[in-house]
Amino acid sequence: MTVTRLGLVVHSGRAAARDAAARVHDWCGRHGIPCTDVDVWSADSARRDARSEAEAAGNPDLVVTLGGDGTFLRGARIAARCSADVLGVDIGRVGFLTEVMVDDVVSTLTAVHEGRAQIEERMLLTMRASRRLVLPAELEAMLRYERGPALPPPQVRPDTLEGDGWGVALDVLALNDIVVEKLSRDRQASIGVYLAGRLLASYSADGVIVSTPTGSTAYSFAAGGPVLSPRLEALVFTPVAAHMAFGRSVVTAPDEPVALRILPHSGQVAVTVDGQLSGVLDPGDWIGVFPAKRRLRLIRMGPTDFYSRLRDRFRLTDAPATAEDESAPLFRPNSPPPADVPPSTLPPVP
Repeated sequence: MTVTRLGLVVHSGRAAARDAAARVHDWCGRHGIPCTDVDVWSADSARRDARSEAEAAGNPDLVVTLGGDGTFLRGARIAARCSADVLGVDIGRVGFLTEVMVDDVVSTLTAVHEGRAQIEERMLLTMRASRRLVLPAELEAMLRYERGPALPPPQVRPDTLEGDGWGVALDVLALNDIVVEKLSRDRQASIGVYLAGRLLASYSADGVIVSTPTGSTAYSFAAGGPVLSPRLEALVFTPVAAHMAFGRSVVTAPDEPVALRILPHSGQVAVTVDGQLSGVLDPGDWIGVFPAKRRLRLIRMGPTDFYSRLRDRFRLTDAPATAEDESAPLFRPNSPPPADVPPSTLPPVP
């Protein structure tokens, strides 16, 4: 792709990110490419929703994030709205989403500008709800404590039809997950969970997670969920600290949406989208989580080696049982696959 306008998201609390931002601005200046800082936190001004943020930045065709996966998610919410490509520069510690190291940011931008990068698309989630989401003033005040302002609650998409039984369509795009969890420590969240329109169970739990395959290595994993290849098309439902015998995850097909109904005896629950508090639901409210029509376009400099990254990030070689393991790092025969082996994604022949 030829970059014509760039949006930049920076983890301003890290000196390495600020230094890299200066190099990105310099690169853009030398190439005559407008560069706008986006999603900038300021204590005395409100944050904008993703659509407004993208419009204010001139709808960039490339969004660059400088930080860890949290910073990447900030950039992804904007890039997805304007169909921009997103490049994650790694200045984090346990990242799965960022692509290049900070020292390579200038050479990578040049490669992207010259069309030498690849695009990897990822599934996103969207949401409908029984009503608009509202963020109570007292919760917003808590979120502002020692940090920037909260994101505004998601707007209702103009294509929604109220009163048709499907609720309102919220302007939500989640790369990792949509989570419903209890607000008060002494009140469990009581939630009826529907998969593909049928009741699976009613859960009394700290919360429930609906994630994408990309998000399976985030909160869902921490709650005991499975790791899925990010190339899959699926939804992952994972309960958090459920007070029942069946507390396992369930993986559904993309045409099998997940609906969550807040039961009458439940306490209030919070709805978060990719870790950002988006509103509060009362007993009787519900949300439905579906695959979004839009996809996130990730810049990659080569094929993604997800499983090597999984091995490194979780330090799987540190297990005592592997101390004497001399296994080869790849399972990749050197000859072409036989006729009974279907086409497979494998590392290149050494």
